[in-house]
Amino acid sequence: MTDVKKTDAEWREELTPEQYAVCRCGGTEAPFTGEYWDTKTPGTYHCAGCGAPLFSSDTKYESGSGWPSFWDAIDENAVAEKTDTSHGMVRTEILCAKCDSHLGHVFPDGPQPTGFRYCTNSASLKLEPHDK
Repeated sequence: MTDVKKTDAEWREELTPEQYAVCRCGGTEAPFTGEYWDTKTPGTYHCAGCGAPLFSSDTKYESGSGWPSFWDAIDENAVAEKTDTSHGMVRTEILCAKCDSHLGHVFPDGPQPTGFRYCTNSASLKLEPHDK
């Protein structure tokens, strides 16, 4: 259930052009270019649109895809899924459950214990590092 409702003008004002293109228009950043694809900093990854916690660095791993990848969401209600049939493929899109921001896609080729790869765009995330 989406809790955060903003007008298009509000989203454009609050997000950078790249964040807007990814989060609100379903865009994808180029692989190996996003801020977090190779980040090893311990912390919590929040939605760039609304600040909701989405992923923990404890579940982040190097997938070789060039995008930040996680084997699980921070909790079962953080990320919503919907079928994406764009680009001649059938994939599962992942969205922030609070504000419907596009995050990326989830694939069944990740490591155990879940076997999933939550392949996300750095532009849709904001890392809050753990205190040292």
